[in-house]
Amino acid sequence: MFRYLPIFAALATSLISSALIPSLKADEWDKKTNITVSKSFAVEETVFPAGHYVLKLQNSLLNRDVVQIYNEEGTRIIATILAIPALRQEATDGPKLSFYETPAEQPAALHTWFFAGDTSGVEFLQPKHATPAGVSTATN
Repeated sequence: MFRYLPIFAALATSLISSALIPSLKADEWDKKTNITVSKSFAVEETVFPAGHYVLKLQNSLLNRDVVQIYNEEGTRIIATILAIPALRQEATDGPKLSFYETPAEQPAALHTWFFAGDTSGVEFLQPKHATPAGVSTATN
């Protein structure tokens, strides 16, 4: 019995490590999405100037609705926002953003962020200056 113990240990180790490899893909787990915006935009009550940003889900097993917005390099968190789970009927090849309608003098307000290839995403609360009636859409 004891002479087979190293074989069983090696087999168990290889099975466990092969099961963990797919979960280590950061872009799939955190839904990392690079965006470029040509005009300022708002997420809830935070306004972001035009530029490049990285959207990611917070690294948490318990709560998959916390979105972190990073600078272009992904090295500094600019905002952390609690979102609401959202679903769509069909997945698209790339990420999809939609915006609330806002008055012309106000920045566009981010409404939803759907992940590339998924039917799940997140919805952001409506800022006070946005109108819920119409929603414009954009893809990255």
